[in-house]
Amino acid sequence: MSELNQEALSRAANEARGLAIDAVHACSSGHLGLPLGAADIGAVLYGNAMTYHPSQPKWLNRDRFILSAGHGSMFLYGWLHIAGYNLSLDEVKNFRQLHSITPGHPEFGETDGVEATTGPLGQGVGNAVGYALSGKMAAAKYNTDEHTIFDQTIFCLAGDGCLQEGVASEAIAFAGHNALDNLVLIYDSNDVTLDAMADVTQSYDACARFEAFGWDAIQVDGHDLDAVLTAIEDAKKNKNGKPKLIEAKTLIGKGIPEVAGTAAGHGEGGAKFAESARAGLGLPAETFFVSEETKAYFAQHQESLTAEYAKWEETFAAWKSANPQLASQLEDAVSGNTPGDLLDQIPEFAADYKGATRAAGGEVIQAVAEAVPNLVTGSADLFGSTKNYIKSSGDLSKEDFGQKNIWYGIREHAMGAICNGLAYDGLFIATGATFAVFADYLRPSIRLAGLAHLPVGYILTHDSVGVGEDGPTHQPVETVSGLRVIPNLDVIRPGDPEETAGAFAAMVERKDGPTALFLTRQGIDTLSQIPVKTRREGVFRGAYVAKEESGDLTTILIATGSELQHAMKAADQLGDGVRVVSMPCMERFDRQPADYQESVLPASCTKRVAIEAGVSGLWYKYVGSEGKVVAIDRFGISAPGNTVMSELGMTPENLVEVVQSMG
Repeated sequence: MSELNQEALSRAANEARGLAIDAVHACSSGHLGLPLGAADIGAVLYGNAMTYHPSQPKWLNRDRFILSAGHGSMFLYGWLHIAGYNLSLDEVKNFRQLHSITPGHPEFGETDGVEATTGPLGQGVGNAVGYALSGKMAAAKYNTDEHTIFDQTIFCLAGDGCLQEGVASEAIAFAGHNALDNLVLIYDSNDVTLDAMADVTQSYDACARFEAFGWDAIQVDGHDLDAVLTAIEDAKKNKNGKPKLIEAKTLIGKGIPEVAGTAAGHGEGGAKFAESARAGLGLPAETFFVSEETKAYFAQHQESLTAEYAKWEETFAAWKSANPQLASQLEDAVSGNTPGDLLDQIPEFAADYKGATRAAGGEVIQAVAEAVPNLVTGSADLFGSTKNYIKSSGDLSKEDFGQKNIWYGIREHAMGAICNGLAYDGLFIATGATFAVFADYLRPSIRLAGLAHLPVGYILTHDSVGVGEDGPTHQPVETVSGLRVIPNLDVIRPGDPEETAGAFAAMVERKDGPTALFLTRQGIDTLSQIPVKTRREGVFRGAYVAKEESGDLTTILIATGSELQHAMKAADQLGDGVRVVSMPCMERFDRQPADYQESVLPASCTKRVAIEAGVSGLWYKYVGSEGKVVAIDRFGISAPGNTVMSELGMTPENLVEVVQSMG
């Protein structure tokens, strides 16, 4: 076991408690329970057990630490400061203030050492599982018999709130089934939730629960430094095919006797006792205090971490020299490089192709996976329906992490959070698939992907009432628009196979946020009257002129997805002055320069009608106060898909009638 300096780490733990107390007291906002209760765990992790390098926060083989209980953010900020990351004491003092890098909950990309945007409880557990999966996949892909460049451990600190959320249960089951033995989940088990003592809402045996999911589990005193270190080191070295749970029994709010061990210790309630608490912890009256002894200890610890990093650098250089092709792939993955001619590498579809866009997507993803080696995909027990299985690869499993098809089971919640974890790690382009109507099961993860600018792809099939006989429970009339309102999420609903090719390429090439593709179950027309290049590249711009008016412009029809074919047919019936605009992605169109937007939707033409097999609300932005929307502002019907579409007005004939009614 590594030598543990009890005196130095106990001192550092109390000083970390002091930082948390002072920061929360200064802004009268925040959560003290976890930073105080888990301080000894932080001392062991950052002061002894974890492999990291503060000046190289993105070191490929660092151990990753994810604070799932993100409300306890001062735990993380305090230890990042003490450990020597680029987080100054002034930033600690600016906790929760405007433009600080110490926001109320940790945010990825804002602060060195923050591995995930956490706070919505349970999501960080799923992110950690994604990180662990990424580590296993990276080891399988890049390690060789001669050189090991990936063997990191993923640590996650979670509380009762995280483990009560369903997303965590799904992720825990996935991790156990897939033998992610590089994952260590530390459960801050303090017998308290926000409102009350934990026994009001739970009564399970945590270790037995995790063991039932295929984990190793142990309970320790979370304030016993030696016990915590022994448990962590055993977990790191015991690669037996089981992820590890360390249930650390802690005293919430430890250091503030007035609230310690009670629900009042969870939030900022104890901050008013800051002065007496500081004295009780043996800290001076000076606020935001870190002793010279603690600084010296962590400076010395950094020296050993630097030596470990230098040793890895030598191994990495030798690996890179011996494996130039793998090294090039890894460099592309880390840099986010994708082929500049990706669209050209996707074969064109036959002019008479009449398949569903989910089927077209199933063909497109084969070419994309060939061109982009780090693309991986998965499905929530629906590969046969979502059609995103990569045929050149096999099934990822605990026996083989080198494959690209991930079987998530019926776990959309976890799939979303795990995809985010893969994206946070940045070595693989993660995509996941399910039926569109079930996007709400992974919506919290999609929202976080948008917030954290993660390039995750969602392949959502059965996108409308065209689903048919399964009825209104499976007909997502509101889902497309429901996701469109999430900031920084691109929602693409392609109207034929070539637009589908453009959609997949746009999804894979996007680096600054997630993309959701909505694909049909039912077959639709291939719009071969529109040039292939126009359709594919039009998706990248969000909207384009699919059919130019042949006379003076009088009317604009705007359509998306399977309704684009109806707009094209309606325009043929309506005469020379009608333009059809395909708008597969509102968000991309809104990012275009004003002159391009004007060229597609000229302000001079106010007679506009939009058609989509979904709710109408968002379309008025484009049709204006004088326009109309042919939409479905109700739940669907159980009947054959074509019948439902016709019954609810999704036909060229109805579109023509609406246009003609406008005079």
